[in-house]
Amino acid sequence: MKGFDISAYSYDLPKELIASSPAEPRDSSRLFVYDTAREKISFDTFKNLANFLPEKSLLVLNDTKVIPARIFLTKETGGKVEILFLMNEWREGNSFVKGMVDRKVEVGDRLHFDTKHFVEAVAQDAHVFLFKPNFNKEMFVRLLEEKGRTPVPKYIPDTKLDEWELRSRYQTVFAKAGASIAAPTASLHFTKEVFRSLSERHIEKRYVTLHVGQGTFAPVTDKNFEEKKIHREYFEIQKKMVEAIQKAKKEARACGAAGTSTVRALESSAKTLFETPDEIDSSTDIFIFPPYQFQIVDYLITNFHLPKSSLMLVVDAFLKDKKAKQSLSDLYKIAIQEKFRFYSFGDSMLIL
Repeated sequence: MKGFDISAYSYDLPKELIASSPAEPRDSSRLFVYDTAREKISFDTFKNLANFLPEKSLLVLNDTKVIPARIFLTKETGGKVEILFLMNEWREGNSFVKGMVDRKVEVGDRLHFDTKHFVEAVAQDAHVFLFKPNFNKEMFVRLLEEKGRTPVPKYIPDTKLDEWELRSRYQTVFAKAGASIAAPTASLHFTKEVFRSLSERHIEKRYVTLHVGQGTFAPVTDKNFEEKKIHREYFEIQKKMVEAIQKAKKEARACGAAGTSTVRALESSAKTLFETPDEIDSSTDIFIFPPYQFQIVDYLITNFHLPKSSLMLVVDAFLKDKKAKQSLSDLYKIAIQEKFRFYSFGDSMLIL
């Protein structure tokens, strides 16, 4: 798409504002609130989220679980290779798994977990390889749980959290189905206490499952704009979730999304959500950027994202659809001035 200026989504961030660890407790993180209807900006803490959400609204979250998919394997020469296995792309019935490698690997190489278990590189696309394990998927997941590491993004500075702490903190409190290689970070702030306060305001919470992949960190290209598509991710929306959205829309109740991954699942299924009473098991390569008319999402909870990322485009598209006077660039400048913490372990923003 000619004429779209992705450089408008660049910004300078002081290094000290890149969060190296999450807030403790989770809901003590800061909350940047932008009410587009009243053109009002306010600051609070996440534990008070319920005070800002529309009463009796429907809040949708992504209950995917991060798997410890980053691991060092041993080449037959004895060398070590770090691999990030793209578990989010491994579908049932498939005997192959993709992986991103950090150093030279060639098709035909065998990489060992131990003396019994290995994967063989059978195809290559740049730095992404297709591997054939000599064991089943159940054992693969077990080995990653035993030997793997949590795939915290490498742009985060050295964290003081050890592996076992990361498995808890780079994970939502309601994580259910394991396949993601990145967390739905907008939901890391939720606690039982926050959910209790939402319930007191009769705010209904429901879940979709979208397994987050490495594409969430990939740079946006001209091809993405030309094809109006971006990385593909798999998701499920259960029948009860479909019914909840249909009921909320029928009753003119607001529907909110926690995170851009939730937005992708909902907006890519908009037509189906309005027409079918059945569950949805699908995938999406939807690329949301301005201008875009949102069909399902009425308010958005999100973190502060990497410059020129597809996630920033989703949030700015939402602002423009709301006819907001402040651009995302304006809001980020304010957040930086107010020393909000950025990225995966950072603070959050609510756009109403």
